[in-house]
Amino acid sequence: LDPPRAQGIVGERFDGFAVLRKKATSAVKKLVDQTNKQRRSVYRKRAKATKTTIQAVGRIYAKEIMKNAPRGTWFQHESGKWSKKK
Repeated sequence: LDPPRAQGIVGERFDGFAVLRKKATSAVKKLVDQTNKQRRSVYRKRAKATKTTIQAVGRIYAKEIMKNAPRGTWFQHESGKWSKKK
């Protein structure tokens, strides 16, 4: 996801899922869908193992995603506001 994130096309949400921020090619849309499908699977397994919700796990992973994302990655907060990682 790094190239489309660097271009501002893809951002990361507070819930641990990637989201399109701008008009994107079908290849980028497919990449986001595949990424979210993989993340959802990981979150589901982790939630089951820890007896919590997928949403709670996603929020924890969101913090790690932003921590490890390259500078310039956009992050959407729960309020809907976007901020750019510096």
